[in-house]
Amino acid sequence: MSSTHPAWTERLEARHPPQRHEKLLDLIGETPLLRLRRLVSDLPPEVEVWVKLESMNPGGSVKDRPARQIFLDAFEKGDLGDGKILIDATSGNTGIAYSMIGAAMGVEVHLVMPKNVSPQRKDIVEAYGAKIIYSDPMEGSDGAIRLARQLVDEDEKGQYFYADQYRNPSNPLAHQLTTAPEIWSQTNERVTHFVASTGTSGTIMGTGRGLKKFNSEIQIIGAQPSDAFHGLEGLKHMPSSIVPEIYEEEELDGVRWIDTDEGWDMADRLASEEGIACGNSAGANVVAALEVAGELSQGVVVTVICDHADRYFGE
Repeated sequence: MSSTHPAWTERLEARHPPQRHEKLLDLIGETPLLRLRRLVSDLPPEVEVWVKLESMNPGGSVKDRPARQIFLDAFEKGDLGDGKILIDATSGNTGIAYSMIGAAMGVEVHLVMPKNVSPQRKDIVEAYGAKIIYSDPMEGSDGAIRLARQLVDEDEKGQYFYADQYRNPSNPLAHQLTTAPEIWSQTNERVTHFVASTGTSGTIMGTGRGLKKFNSEIQIIGAQPSDAFHGLEGLKHMPSSIVPEIYEEEELDGVRWIDTDEGWDMADRLASEEGIACGNSAGANVVAALEVAGELSQGVVVTVICDHADRYFGE
C-alpha cells in the first residue's frame, strides 16, 4: 500500500529508539524546535520562523529549566537540604516546576500565588504536594512577590530557602547554559533573531546572553504587555511593575508591545492552524516574532512556546 506522505514515513522509520533516564531532572531541556508553516504563508521563503516547544518539558513549561538550576545551585551552596523549605512567589508555571522537582528530590515547597491563578495550576501543584499561600488577586504577581518577601522576613526559625526567581541569577543562567546552545545547534548556527516576552525575564536575558556569545550580531527582542491592566498571565508590563533585578533592558536590541487580545487570538490560531495548543504568553511571543519576521527580507527568527493550553482550560 502506498503512503500519501512517504517522506513522513521515512522519517518515522529512521527515528532513534526512546531514551532511558535515571533521574527526572535529566528530562528537562533538549526540547524540539518546530518551524511554523501556515501562519507565515505571506512571508518571503527566505524568512523562517521557528518555535521552541518548551511545553514538552516534563513539567509542561519553559520554567522547568530555571527551577532545576535554582534547585541544583541551592544544593551546591548549602542553601537547601537539612529540612529547608523552598518558598517563592509564582503565577503558576514556575510553581509547577518547583513542585515537581521538589517531589522528585524530597524538598518541601511553599508557593505564594495570586488567588485568581487558573484552577488547573492550583490542582497541579497540590497534586505534587506543594503548599499554596494565596496573595491578593487584585495585586497580581507583584502582590505575590510582596507577600513572599514578608513571609521570609518573618521567618524567625530560618526554615525557608527563598528561591526568589525574580532576583536569582540561576534563572537566566539556566537559559544561557541550555536554551541558547540548543537553539544555536538546532538552527544549524543560522538563527538571526530571538524573541521572547518578559515575566521574570529569565528566558530573554539568559538566552540572549548565550546566543550573543555565539554570534554578537543576533538580535534579541523582548516583548511586553502593552498596558498595566493586561490579561497575559505570567507576563509583566515593566513600566508599571516591580522590575525583576535580573532584567537588563539595555542588553536587548528592541522591545515589542503586545495587546492582550493579540496574545489570546494568536494562541487560538496556533492551535487551529499549526496544531500547537499553548497559552496566551506563547501567543504573545509568536505575535512579536511575526512582527519582527514581517520586517525582514531574510532571516531565521526563533521564539518560545512557553507552556501547554491545558492549564488554561476552564478559565
